[in-house]
Amino acid sequence: MTSSQHDPRLDHHPHAHPHSHDHDHPSDHHHASSLPLSRRHFLAASAGALAGALLLKVAQVTGKPIWASPTATKRIYLAPDDHTDYMWTADEATYRTAFLTMLDYYLDAADSTANNPAAYQSRWNCDGSFWVQTYERNRTAAQFDRLISRIRDGHISMPLNPLCVVLGGAPAEAVLRGMSYPGQLERRYGLHFTLAYAMENQTQPYGIGALWAGAGAKYTWKGICGCASKVSDAWDREHDIYWWVGPDGSKILTKWNSMLSGSQSMGGYAEARNPTGIVDYVDANTSFIARFAYNVIGAFGQGWDDLQTLTQTFVAAAQAQTNANRQVIVSNEQDFFEDFETTYGANLPNVACTFGNEWELYVASLAEASARVKRAVEKLHGAEALATVVSLKTHSFMDGRSTARDLAWMDLGLYWEHCWTADGPNVANSARRDWQRRLVTEIEAYVNTLYADGVTALGGLIQKSGTNSRFFVFNPLSWTRTDMADFAYTGVTPVHVIEVSTGQEVPSQIVTVDGQQYLRILASGIPSVGYKVFEIQAGAGTLTGGGPTADASTGVIENAAYRVTVASRGAITSLLDKSNSNREFAKAFGSYVVNDLDNGTGTGSGTLTVENVGPVSATLIAVSSSPLAHTSRITLVRGLNRVNLRNDITQNFSDALKWRFGFNLTAPDTWHEEVGAIIRAKLTTAGGHYSPRNARYDWLTLNRFADMSGGGVGITLSNADCYYMQLGNSTVSTLDASTSQISALAGGQVDGTNYGIQNQGGDTNFLQRFALQTHAAYDPAAALRMALEHQNPLITGAISGGSAYPADIFSLLTISNANVLLSALKPADDSVLQGVVARVWNLSSSSADVALTLPPDPIDRAQQLSHIETPVADLSVSGGAVNDSLAAQQLKTYGLVPQSLSGQPTATPTSTPTSTPTSTPTSTSTSTSTPTKTLTPTKTATPTKTSTPAKTGTPTATPVLDKHVFLPIIRKE
Repeated sequence: MTSSQHDPRLDHHPHAHPHSHDHDHPSDHHHASSLPLSRRHFLAASAGALAGALLLKVAQVTGKPIWASPTATKRIYLAPDDHTDYMWTADEATYRTAFLTMLDYYLDAADSTANNPAAYQSRWNCDGSFWVQTYERNRTAAQFDRLISRIRDGHISMPLNPLCVVLGGAPAEAVLRGMSYPGQLERRYGLHFTLAYAMENQTQPYGIGALWAGAGAKYTWKGICGCASKVSDAWDREHDIYWWVGPDGSKILTKWNSMLSGSQSMGGYAEARNPTGIVDYVDANTSFIARFAYNVIGAFGQGWDDLQTLTQTFVAAAQAQTNANRQVIVSNEQDFFEDFETTYGANLPNVACTFGNEWELYVASLAEASARVKRAVEKLHGAEALATVVSLKTHSFMDGRSTARDLAWMDLGLYWEHCWTADGPNVANSARRDWQRRLVTEIEAYVNTLYADGVTALGGLIQKSGTNSRFFVFNPLSWTRTDMADFAYTGVTPVHVIEVSTGQEVPSQIVTVDGQQYLRILASGIPSVGYKVFEIQAGAGTLTGGGPTADASTGVIENAAYRVTVASRGAITSLLDKSNSNREFAKAFGSYVVNDLDNGTGTGSGTLTVENVGPVSATLIAVSSSPLAHTSRITLVRGLNRVNLRNDITQNFSDALKWRFGFNLTAPDTWHEEVGAIIRAKLTTAGGHYSPRNARYDWLTLNRFADMSGGGVGITLSNADCYYMQLGNSTVSTLDASTSQISALAGGQVDGTNYGIQNQGGDTNFLQRFALQTHAAYDPAAALRMALEHQNPLITGAISGGSAYPADIFSLLTISNANVLLSALKPADDSVLQGVVARVWNLSSSSADVALTLPPDPIDRAQQLSHIETPVADLSVSGGAVNDSLAAQQLKTYGLVPQSLSGQPTATPTSTPTSTPTSTPTSTSTSTSTPTKTLTPTKTATPTKTSTPAKTGTPTATPVLDKHVFLPIIRKE
């Protein structure tokens, strides 16, 4: 996307970066000379110690040494790319055709420059794996093999991210599934992808680095736009290169240069827009050198906002700009990082913080579609757990699903494509809206089908006796739990329900939810990743009382844990914790209390009624037309210390809308789930995780939960559908950590009507659910357990009868440490015959030892996998269990082969494409496996520039990609 010179977003943005000027030739930022350098004083010492003593590497590319001139003081890497502004610069079909054209061109370019010294051979950097997937599905097998060979030898690079993305609000599993295609290529071709990045946006979440590292990334770079931004001085970085340290201690080498001269120079998203000029700039500009006092320099990015980039100017610039003092190298980005890490990696600063959110906030402008993605990702937890249990007995269960699965996985990556500003010059706002909605539909199609098929299949595997109807209640989570469970039921009434394993009656009632009748029970002690079986018997039961009570006239609903008072507008005005001497947890801030809808026009009123009161649960319904038409349901369950809140907004809106939650706490301390991290909502200078500079604070990520504690007590807020929250009275530039109020963003264009999808794309129905649970001291594992239980209801299904699983109770998986929770359990993507994949998360602040077991089917072999399922290391198995240790806050992925699969024939991943999605155009262009065409340097949609006169220099070469060891699944003979 564009910068201040050309970007219509910046022209209308009241907080646009006033100094974001783009130039054909880089020049100094006019503030640069006044910047303090004390925080970077160590760089000068580091550079001085290494000057004149840089090591000569001996790696080879196409048989030639990297540097023919080892005396050159500086090595400058120029990395060309196109920077994909998908669904901003052009529509889908046009962009995908451009991918094919560009990859054909650069494959030919690699061949035509193959006899050059390696430093001057053509290289190309795809800015997303979607490029390569598109090529695979629109070219022949021979053509794709040719591309793979060029990826393997370093002439074309591919990162883990699908396209340029903004991930500040994305669920962790969505991030990981969006990188699954590179994992498939790693296993099929023995590759290792070590680059990942989120480009152009001015902010960056904390936990994403750890997710990338867990997927195999070692390096990342970021260039910003400096436009459509409210981030103060985003161009002025404290460190221009550093180790990004994740919450789990993982490290990624990060290049994020200060943007001194606009987005077409260092620090921008098109640093090498002018490859000749940027070499002189990084070599001689004093302001740049003061911030980057290293002799290994990388300038990445060329395409800027162009649809298509076809040029060999980088080859010419590298040759012309090399001289006795500097070696210029056409780069695949990884070569720069490997060189830099070897030369300077031991003396870099560590950075461990979040910079908040900016362009990712615009997903709230299409709030219901974004919520559907979040729901689908959470529902996937249960769908895959069911699929695992079924697949271990029916090995063919996942057959035929790979097309829909791979489409859904790529969609989960593409949904966060960075052009959420939706203000492109060639793509209508409505077209972007429709594209986002189509992605949602494709994601849901896979998840919902897998879920429904899993329910049916499991019901056909469980043994059954007698003539009475039976159903299972399945728990996809990794601990034993008690909760209500709803079984779709249209039979005769009255009935009662018996737990088969004990023969005892359980509390039950008939309820109606969204027009569907259910038999609701209180299901107790449902085991980890397992089920209990229940039988429906005719006649009224004996457990007719003991459930929560509700009174519409007083607005009071209560159970053994809480007494809750609800206003007619749906807000909770009082939340008394009975286990804590009736302590009041609700607090008014202005006129707003808890679960209070606010768009700045007042609180409003409504009517209260009672719904579905019985031995299991009770619900109070509030219907209000102010400030917008909405219905709120407050539900309490027998024996549970959780308040369930369901809000349905039934009116379109355009302004930013909030759900207010005011808590009666002193000196509040707030923790929340970000993206793959649990972080403290304070500045790093106050013991938190938010950077005190270059950050935005008005809307923090609200993933599955936020927890606020103070005075020895606290409360957890579970969030199922929204993405962001305002802490207290926080603003863009100030983080208010002292006010005990959380405001969840229901939706809106938070930066004005120019950015995001207008008027919620016309939507008029928004489902937004929360839950509350009070507690004593803050416990991150307990907070996430509560949120997971709320957002992963117990799954029910009719039992048709089979022979594979017991008739009463079953548990597949156990995890020995209560602080280690299951994040995903699934059949291996390549085939269940290669085992099941278990991803776990240590929620504690220290390392944790853990044992994983499959009690009914002991583990025979195990491996540690990357998060994209590429084997990393073999693990020892003892007594059918895997024992391992996880670092604090570490997510770790395992491949487990149970004994029942150890003797089965295994499936081998194929490199032959199995499908072509209907949304992918079939290009009419052709390419041969041995190109002979003559390349003409051109650039689509780019003004012609005058090149700097060629300079003489010594030809040199560029390093080859490491030949990383690929560890296949080890199988017994």
